[in-house]
Amino acid sequence: MNKKGVRVRRWQPEDLGAIIACQKAAWPEYPDGEQYGRRTLRLAFAAFPEGQLLAEIDGEVVGYATSVIVDLPAPLEQYSFDELTGQGTFSTHTAEGDTLYGADIAVHPDWRGQRVAAKLYQARKRLLRKHNLRRMVAFGRLPGYGALTKRMKPETYVAKVREGSLKDPALTAQLRAGYEVKAVRQGLMEDAASAGWATLIELRNPDYDPRKRRYRPRKVERLWPRARICAVQWRMSDGVDLAAFQKTASFFATVANEYGCHVLVFPELVAAPLLASLPPTSSADEMRALAGLHSAYLEVFQELAKEHHLYIVAGSHPVLRDDALFNVAHLLTPRGNVYTQDKLHLTPTERDVWGFTPGEELRVFESPFGKLAMQVCFDIEFPEPSRLLADAGVDTIFVPFSTDDEAAYLRVRFSAHARAIENVVYLALSGSCGNLARPTYLLNYSRSAVLTPSDFGFPPNAVAAEAPPHEQTVAIADLDYALLDHARAAGSVLPLRELRHDLYELEPRTRLRTFVLDDET
Repeated sequence: MNKKGVRVRRWQPEDLGAIIACQKAAWPEYPDGEQYGRRTLRLAFAAFPEGQLLAEIDGEVVGYATSVIVDLPAPLEQYSFDELTGQGTFSTHTAEGDTLYGADIAVHPDWRGQRVAAKLYQARKRLLRKHNLRRMVAFGRLPGYGALTKRMKPETYVAKVREGSLKDPALTAQLRAGYEVKAVRQGLMEDAASAGWATLIELRNPDYDPRKRRYRPRKVERLWPRARICAVQWRMSDGVDLAAFQKTASFFATVANEYGCHVLVFPELVAAPLLASLPPTSSADEMRALAGLHSAYLEVFQELAKEHHLYIVAGSHPVLRDDALFNVAHLLTPRGNVYTQDKLHLTPTERDVWGFTPGEELRVFESPFGKLAMQVCFDIEFPEPSRLLADAGVDTIFVPFSTDDEAAYLRVRFSAHARAIENVVYLALSGSCGNLARPTYLLNYSRSAVLTPSDFGFPPNAVAAEAPPHEQTVAIADLDYALLDHARAAGSVLPLRELRHDLYELEPRTRLRTFVLDDET
């Protein structure tokens, strides 16, 4: 076939028939359910018209490509096709993303070898430069591998295509375009020609400039523009049984309700005074003994959350799972539903004396006042988890803590200030004061507080409320989320915009899990 000029342009709705015909010709082995239909292509066009391209020669459609801009806080290999495309609806497209996802690309078999795919890839690269995107990613087929499954592993096949000793109808063109293979995975798509295998490929934008990254505030859906937070400062004392513990917790819930609060926050290991009500035990076994009161602890706070219609961060409590002991923060909703977050970083006492096991997962919770998270005491001293939470859209971080002296308290406090400023988020800290006649709990020092970013509109010292030391009391403050959004988009400094991805990157090893509070679907 004679080589003719290839023209690449954005396709229009009237091109749909020709695009579908090109697709069927390019991938005849694909079952109909695995191919894009008119509805899917229309959705792609509605989401991001600029990313839907076709190649034509003398008015004949000879190739096409679909793409959207996505935000991928987790590594690419942790996503499925449905997650990247919103199950084929392309609802995942967002101008705030930094990644161009190439959902599909095909060339009519009659026009292969005419550099049609190269022209389409060049057009995608122009999108990278125009929108200053960091990279382009895709799941790639391996249509040449199906016939060779008995001769070699898929990784070997990919290596041979990369070195040029084999050619693959899809991968060869992708490598020629500049893609790098990041992983080889099975089960991403039903594709007999590829024997069910696919590549995860990435193409970096050499012209990406993080300093010029277009920053827009995330589209946040909140039912409440403000929330009133009540951070408890609990006095530890001996001689407390379950009835006395419940009475004190009920007092704080009544205070929060009377002052019109939405969220009530308790300290880390808030039920530690109940150790005195248990049979004597060693320091090494006391937290396992306290874990035996987990059901009673939950019942107290569930009833208070429902009675006063409060969101209660019930501090933390020891929990046994498969004989492993975890320090677990609990969030109770007004319906009495329970959500948890394991403590991820352990102090020497927690690890070596009490025998706690560190958790393995960060969690995000969607509430009527935006996304929130819990980080227990020592966790807030590590900047990486808070940054991952901020990247996931978290507005408020609740920090139940327990510290014995002022130096320990200030480590938590100063770290929390840094997290609020660098991530432009609110933090609510709840701790305990007083004394327990136990070697591990002799002293407690606290100043519960609600912290803000540091900019115009916020308190000059970035403290919305603070409790005095040594007293059983509360710190109450209103959080204005419109002000938070403004600080992120137009503050005196814009730390989230000025991240230097050319010098450093932060990606989670495991995906953050998101829970919608009281979701009944």
